[in-house]
Amino acid sequence: MEPPVSTTPSAAGVGAGPTRRGAPPAPVRAARTAVFVVFALNGIAFATWASRLPTTRDDLGLSQAQLGLLLLCIAVGSVTALPTAGPLAARIGTTRLVRLATVLGLGGLAWASFAASALHSVPLTVVGMVFMGVGIGAWDVGMNLEGALVEQHLGRAIMPAFHAGFSGGTVLSAGVGALMAWGGVPVWVHAAGVVVVSLALLWWSSGRFLPEDGPAPGAAGAEHAASAAQGTTADPAVTAGEPGRLSALGAWREPRTLLIGVLVLSAAFTEGTANDWMAIALVDGYGASAAVGAVGFAVFLAAMTAARLAGQWALDRWGRVPVLRATTGLGATGALLVVFGEWLPLALVGAVLWGAGAALGFPVGISAAADDPRSAAVRVSVVTTIGYTAFLAGPPLLGFLGQHVGVLDALLVVALVAVPSLLVSRVARPAAGPQPAGHERRDAAAGTA
Repeated sequence: MEPPVSTTPSAAGVGAGPTRRGAPPAPVRAARTAVFVVFALNGIAFATWASRLPTTRDDLGLSQAQLGLLLLCIAVGSVTALPTAGPLAARIGTTRLVRLATVLGLGGLAWASFAASALHSVPLTVVGMVFMGVGIGAWDVGMNLEGALVEQHLGRAIMPAFHAGFSGGTVLSAGVGALMAWGGVPVWVHAAGVVVVSLALLWWSSGRFLPEDGPAPGAAGAEHAASAAQGTTADPAVTAGEPGRLSALGAWREPRTLLIGVLVLSAAFTEGTANDWMAIALVDGYGASAAVGAVGFAVFLAAMTAARLAGQWALDRWGRVPVLRATTGLGATGALLVVFGEWLPLALVGAVLWGAGAALGFPVGISAAADDPRSAAVRVSVVTTIGYTAFLAGPPLLGFLGQHVGVLDALLVVALVAVPSLLVSRVARPAAGPQPAGHERRDAAAGTA
């Protein structure tokens, strides 16, 4: 059972501590459930396509390198949409953004699946994948913004649980995809069923988002406090007539926002690489069967989901910086075990550590970017753009490296990417405002260690 928390958002936004005055009101509880469902559906949509990639590759007659190039089409769509998704959310609201994005993303999924499995057309599949990337990328920004708002109202770290919903959605969808493949169900039929059910659930869930009635009470003056905590002055590119609210360009010039982007880049690359290459690495590097490779991928996803659920407690107890450093180290250790384990059970242990280590970087980075609720939209857009670029573009590029050195050895890049994340982890300290008991003190100590 959750501890009762104050329902008044702090001026600093995410990271503010609970005052434990009473249970959250019904609208906040409804929004919390709605956001969890939207995250899970995002994972289901992503894994619906990923789980049927072997069949799609065969339907289109692609080589491994050509498949890697095809995967970049989703990245192109997402990276195109992400920089504008935050400003668009500030203009039309997160509910409309999520609904528009899901229509584009799920429509692209349906079209790409039909073009590949029924028409066997690479160009038409590319068109669908670009739209899928645009929609899923904007969808990601919208749901993270709403998740940050709910977190502010609850006054406790809940963003990892939302991302656990995404991970759980991928696990469920991967299982359904395996059943569909085993039963010989065409990819387009499978995708069509997912699209219809997902759209209905998304329309219902997004209608329960929190009202969009401006910044949290008491947010006036948070700009000054946040700037002081970051060691910066107010950006000259603030929106005219709205003191303290950054323009989209201004957010791209903030050192703290860009360094948070480095954290998210590392976590997203670590997660995305395992999504695309864990099973193949176990098959090619350890001589495992395809079924065992799938088990290794499932172990990774299960560990990441469990770590995200446990991450709420860890973040409230120890703070962002110590937890990020510990999990980043776990992820690097897990990747090294997968590469150098030389024994399949040890590699599976590595998959567990890798999953746990990849769990919290993305959700904590989003929370840190949203510390000031008035400029959360543009900052989250910047951070998500950086993260999604790594999540979607990194794994295909790693596939090209794997053609020269082998997929297993190519995974060493994951351990190397953890280094800059460790070096900049202190930037995740809450920008301003009171923290949970011991949280502010521990984060401050970790940031100066």
